[in-house]
Amino acid sequence: MPSPVLLVIAHGSRDPRHAATVHALTGRVRSLRPGLRVETGFLDFNAPSAPRVLERLAAEGVREVIALPLLLTRAFHAKADIPAVLRQAPPMLRVRQAEVLGPSPLLLSAVQQRLYDAGLTPGDKRSTGLVLASAGSTDPEAIAVIADIARELRRTGWCAVRPAFASASLPRTEDAVRRLRAEGCERVAVAPYVIAPGFLPDRIARGAEESGADVLADVLGPSPELARLLLQRFDEASAAEHRLAISA
Repeated sequence: MPSPVLLVIAHGSRDPRHAATVHALTGRVRSLRPGLRVETGFLDFNAPSAPRVLERLAAEGVREVIALPLLLTRAFHAKADIPAVLRQAPPMLRVRQAEVLGPSPLLLSAVQQRLYDAGLTPGDKRSTGLVLASAGSTDPEAIAVIADIARELRRTGWCAVRPAFASASLPRTEDAVRRLRAEGCERVAVAPYVIAPGFLPDRIARGAEESGADVLADVLGPSPELARLLLQRFDEASAAEHRLAISA
């Protein structure tokens, strides 16, 4: 049987850097597994749209698709928007939704590597407070996940780690930076827990600058850790389907 097509579904943005980053990431996934067909679709703002990609795949005779949400937490897009899109897929397509990317040790590794790329060293951790700055959500499950990740990072040796949010939730990046200063951290670093550039990541960067953060890491972007994680989620979804087929 041919391998399912991997359809990576991103939110989309008016900022052209967003789509460019998503395509760079899916390109890296293809380079890691040349035999796998990887397609990219967007929910909004960018082309091709996820529904259009599904229609094209069906017209080409593809029968199986694993749709992978390019999301770090299970918030509204993963619970509502993407399932709604997949329910409208052409009937000849068998479409399964993979799990979102987080939480995962690979994401923790990607966050820390971005900080090292920005100039920190492992030896700086003890004296450096870290702000883990996410886009934000009104979903309690998503907020709880960010708090859990901050606690996990704290265990890797940072002076202190505080979550922050660019929208929907508090505290903001600048407030978290100031709090870490007040707690006595010699340095403060900000790590955007977002995949691609755009409006909210720019807000995180402004908050870091305005509050005098010493280090601002880049977004996760097309990192090798993230590319490996996409393949891991694809393999998990494929294996789960295989187990169901055997049990049936």
